[in-house]
Amino acid sequence: MAIRVWDYLREYEAEREDILDAVDTVFRSGKLVFGESVGSFEEEFAAYHGAAHCVGVDNGTNAVKLGLQALGVRPGDEVITVSNTAAPTVLAIDGVGATPVFVDVHPDTYLMNTDQVAAAITDRTTCLIPVHLYGQCVDLAPLQQLAERHGLKILEDCAQAHGARRNGRRAGTTGDAGAFSFYPTKVLGAYGDAGAVITSDDQAERDLRRLRYYGMEDRYYVVRTPGHNARLDTVHAEILRRKLRRLDGYIAARRAIARRYAEGLGDTGLILPQVAPGNDHVYYVYVVRHPERDDILQALREFDFEFNISYQWPVHTMTGFAHLGHAAGDLPVTEAAADEIFSLPMYPSLPEDLQDKVITTLRKILARG
Repeated sequence: MAIRVWDYLREYEAEREDILDAVDTVFRSGKLVFGESVGSFEEEFAAYHGAAHCVGVDNGTNAVKLGLQALGVRPGDEVITVSNTAAPTVLAIDGVGATPVFVDVHPDTYLMNTDQVAAAITDRTTCLIPVHLYGQCVDLAPLQQLAERHGLKILEDCAQAHGARRNGRRAGTTGDAGAFSFYPTKVLGAYGDAGAVITSDDQAERDLRRLRYYGMEDRYYVVRTPGHNARLDTVHAEILRRKLRRLDGYIAARRAIARRYAEGLGDTGLILPQVAPGNDHVYYVYVVRHPERDDILQALREFDFEFNISYQWPVHTMTGFAHLGHAAGDLPVTEAAADEIFSLPMYPSLPEDLQDKVITTLRKILARG
């Protein structure tokens, strides 16, 4: 049996009765779109973060896109972010007609190097998107200072950091808004695509609600363009409500797996995840590094392991973003990491015997030299 980097089937078997009850609850409610479960999840997710508002949307990409629009980002603006992220972060910037501007990352955590942001700001810059990556948070203090000085907005990309904290504050609660994905692999995952934006800005919340519903405030009457059909599905909302109650348990299980990996692989040649000071890591993925990454992955395939690379191709090197005019070498830390990083299996229901198999197999491969 293949060992995958992520799998939901064991978790589903454990939670199956509750998940099916969630689906039945919605189907029996008499309202399949914008049902009661949507508003309830929004209230509960906002409360979990201590935020004033949560607006559910259909996926994480639109959470970033609508978040940008609600914060006033317009065509021709520039948005500073990183290239070491999932492409949707940058596609959302492009989707509102703005230009993504990249800074490099730290070599130990792969998080945004905030020291480079000031030099990237121009008179067209309107927003900063720090990406809370792999399960831990970017230090937002220097970004807050820059945002105040230059009149910028901060939209936190929290797709990989549900429940993560920095200096006691949850991801998504320091900037002007936080965008979340609930794609099934996430720390809090739906059974399909879903997303949300949290904010304590009343105007942004009102705009988000219009933007996700065609730009309408009243039925059939558009008051804000551009509008979208980006509603959070009621079934996903009810499932997420149930799973939100278990989120802290999921995080505890991920941390336990991370500890076992650290204990079992700490004396090998692998570079293990580094936790930035002040961070409470939730280990969305467990990213390790080795200069012979490709050889290791090839050897793992012989043992029927299916591992992942997050991310093998930095966004600025993709042909789909060639119009941005970047060349190899522009972001040296990001590019060097992309050649060496890979992710070990990480999900709450990963059994201990499979964790041990990951450790022993990697030790065997690394011992070959």
